[in-house]
Amino acid sequence: MSEGSDLPVLVIGAGPIGLAAAAHLTERGLNPLVLEAGPAAGAAVREWGHVRLFSTWSELVDPAAEKLLGPTGWTHPDGATYPTGADWARLYLQPLADALGDRVRYNTRVTGVARAGRDRVVDSGREDQPFTVHVTGAGGSEERIAAAAVIDASGTWSTPGPLGADGLPAIGEQAHAARISYRVPDLKDPAVRARYAGRRTAVVGSGASAFTALAGLADLAEQEDGTHAVWVLRRGIGGSTFGGGSADQLPARGALGLAAKAAVDNGHASALTGFRTAGIERTGDRLALVSEDGHRAEDLDEIIVLTGLRPDLSFLTELRLGLDERLQAPTALAPLIDPNQHSCGTVYPHGVGELSHPEQGVHLVGMKSYGRAPTFLAMTGYEQVRSIAAHLAGDHEAAARVELTLPETGVCGGAGLFDQPAAPADADGGCCSAPAVAPRLITLTVGGDSGASCATTGGC
Repeated sequence: MSEGSDLPVLVIGAGPIGLAAAAHLTERGLNPLVLEAGPAAGAAVREWGHVRLFSTWSELVDPAAEKLLGPTGWTHPDGATYPTGADWARLYLQPLADALGDRVRYNTRVTGVARAGRDRVVDSGREDQPFTVHVTGAGGSEERIAAAAVIDASGTWSTPGPLGADGLPAIGEQAHAARISYRVPDLKDPAVRARYAGRRTAVVGSGASAFTALAGLADLAEQEDGTHAVWVLRRGIGGSTFGGGSADQLPARGALGLAAKAAVDNGHASALTGFRTAGIERTGDRLALVSEDGHRAEDLDEIIVLTGLRPDLSFLTELRLGLDERLQAPTALAPLIDPNQHSCGTVYPHGVGELSHPEQGVHLVGMKSYGRAPTFLAMTGYEQVRSIAAHLAGDHEAAARVELTLPETGVCGGAGLFDQPAAPADADGGCCSAPAVAPRLITLTVGGDSGASCATTGGC
């Protein structure tokens, strides 16, 4: 930022990372302006408010935010407990937004970001121009806001991945949309419970959200006869399929995988492995998934698609972003988070160095910085915005410093090898893979802790 600029640093999104960015900017003496499309802080978090996070309160409160909240009389929740998304929004995100006051604006959607008077083609005088942010407000009103820098913390919640294994909607996906959900169901809601009770539901996906859905449907099956889940995976079942278990340094994250194990162990779920979905067909009152090689999963009543999330880049087209061609993450960050290459361990903490773009002064943070890569932690986002705020304030030593140690996942093997059935980890903790095989429907007996009940969105 140019010295003496009185323009705000515009932050897109009043979620956990966007509000943390505003707190760090405020601490640095800069002027943040947070624009939130929803009617309240943490609007996306509230949509999965029924889901319990696998991080404790001690890992979900940003240090700069806590300092800002202190004078308001805010009390830190018990650091050893696990909040739901609704708890996080009510007890932390909304109080933080309230403490920021008029620096947070609701019902304001960003529709475009550019350099003032310059499209992405123009070089001349580009870096001397402020950013211009196009927004729409309630009732469709339009506004242009000048900004010294832009931090995009809008997340990926609004753009879930489709059913098709090629990254595009499967044939019939739109036609059968009324029987497809892209969210972890809230089975405490009577209407949602009635939708899945006594029915056969396909759960498509292999991450933490799929684990959560499987565990929830297993609980429902204990109470409602006829309830069953068909877990659709593109790869096989192996030692790393259910996460790190007891080796995971976030115990609730490990327990979540054990809950999914219990679902199949107790016969409430069957795993359909090596299945890459190409289409949906209707037979009478029921649905069938059709794979790319013609195999079928028949007699389905409902489908839950949990194939990951992806960034919405549509309003950033006039900026010069440096994004990895596969992950749609910043090019310097992508090698650290690429699921095709990751093995044991976790993502190295990172900051402004990995999150900068050819367009100086713009940063994608939080889940959006990960593009299509999974398993983002709130702690990672807090470190990102701490570093970026220091950089914008001119404190480059603090911007380059690493102030975070992340927990190990306890998982080995690249998750991107979904074409190949997974194999159990060897004695040294390594992973190997076997040749691809035809899809198989199997009921597993895998043991594990059937009492595990912690849930997650896959992002905290």
